[in-house]
Amino acid sequence: MTYKNTFILSLGGSLIVPSAIDTEFLSKFKVFIESEIKKGNRFVIISGGGATARAYRDAGLAVVKKMPIDDLDWLGIHATRLNAHLIRTIFRGEAYAKINTHPQIKDSTNKPIIIGAGYRPGCSTDYDSTHLAKTYGAQIVINMSNIDYVYDKDPRKPGAKKIEEITWKDFRKIVGNKWDPGLHAPFDPIASKFAQKNGLEVYVLNGKDLKNLKLAIDGKKFIGTIIRN
Repeated sequence: MTYKNTFILSLGGSLIVPSAIDTEFLSKFKVFIESEIKKGNRFVIISGGGATARAYRDAGLAVVKKMPIDDLDWLGIHATRLNAHLIRTIFRGEAYAKINTHPQIKDSTNKPIIIGAGYRPGCSTDYDSTHLAKTYGAQIVINMSNIDYVYDKDPRKPGAKKIEEITWKDFRKIVGNKWDPGLHAPFDPIASKFAQKNGLEVYVLNGKDLKNLKLAIDGKKFIGTIIRN
């Protein structure tokens, strides 16, 4: 089967497991994706870790105060893989049976859904999503988060301004160049460097608003931020 378009969706863990698993959102997401598949679209969905990753990271640090960063990363990676198995199970009929944990390798399948998860320490699943975009020949990564826009500084601080479009050069001035397992950034620094180098575009939007996600998929104006060269 030939697909009209392949969309790379970085499904934030904050949507899957904000505190507990959000089955209401996942039910709506399932209906949405299945409706898009019927139109001939294909999806590569990369799962984040959410509260599960944070719980294991915090537990590790509570016992071992100076836990190596690699160990903290691996706890998060395995949380993303657990979440990915949940997503794959939800889409059992349409999804490739194997979770992609090596984004530089293209899966040998023509299934309409491919599920990805954490790859290795030193970055977040944002990095995996950019690599999968390159692997599958997609130019756009849609980063489904729990925020409407990227802001010029922490949106919890007074005076933070929303950004509708920004270059990678300017965005990287905001997020910096260093990765940390507990980093709160709209798109991680390592992934941003790779996206800039490879000329990728990233859309940052609130993934709970599926009507808005539909606009982004259809190439129409949406609520969110576009990052590109």
